[in-house]
Amino acid sequence: MAERVAGVPATEREMTTVVTIADLRARLDAARAGGATVGFVPTMGALHGGHVSLLEAARTAAEVVVASIFVNPLQFAPTEDLAAYPRDLEHDADLCAAAGVDLLFVPAVAEMYPTGVPLATTVTVGGVSTGYEGASRPGHLDGVATVVAKLLSIVGPCRAHFGEKDWQQLAVVRRLVIDLSLPVEVVGGPTVREPDGLALSSRNVYLSEAHRGAAPTLHRALRAGASAVAAGERDPAAVRAAMRAVLAAEPLAEVDYLDVVDAATVAPVDPLAGELRLLGACRFGRARLLDNVGASVE
Repeated sequence: MAERVAGVPATEREMTTVVTIADLRARLDAARAGGATVGFVPTMGALHGGHVSLLEAARTAAEVVVASIFVNPLQFAPTEDLAAYPRDLEHDADLCAAAGVDLLFVPAVAEMYPTGVPLATTVTVGGVSTGYEGASRPGHLDGVATVVAKLLSIVGPCRAHFGEKDWQQLAVVRRLVIDLSLPVEVVGGPTVREPDGLALSSRNVYLSEAHRGAAPTLHRALRAGASAVAAGERDPAAVRAAMRAVLAAEPLAEVDYLDVVDAATVAPVDPLAGELRLLGACRFGRARLLDNVGASVE
């Protein structure tokens, strides 16, 4: 496989869709035996430009690129949108092929979880999973950690690419890889945005016209907080107030949380110091959107 893909333009590649763990492992073992490096982009489908940027980054850095599409039931509470989560495999496959993916892994739930759900064995990453998404969506980050640990075990040694939009999820994955000594390099990809600042998200399809107009307010609020930090503010309460003031002016915004945290541990910092991340989650109608921006204090 390494000989087939090395140096071949993405438009000339032939993508293979794989549906079983055994088949994917066999193909990747053969590729690595031939000297190929592996890039991996795990997704839940409903792909957009943010995913494409990760696929392109993987293509640049590895001889063999694997993408997975798996809507993971462990990440959804009974009240959440598992059944309604957007799915368009044909469209997603076309995007993957155009981006130069070699192997598209599309397992069924029964393939990933042959003993059924719930599982007897799950993964919890303490500390970094505690607040924010961990508090607002109990069990969600355990579901993320469990499926990512399983996917990384299946794929094996690789560079794994994750978007920075879900910052806490990225921090969970980084800690998981360190704690379990997985042979994986985790690579974060910058958030891709619309011209008005709205972060690309699969859940943006839920936005009505009015809510789509209001949604960029979340990013403006986070930028207001980052500007306060850059101007010398070191009190996290003052930074939170600056962010909330922006969203208070938008009647269609329902704030879940806004905070400024340590970028690596996703823990509150007071006074503000070091590498920081300003996190926000906000509901606009049916769509619950996440965003974040970075800040630094020397």
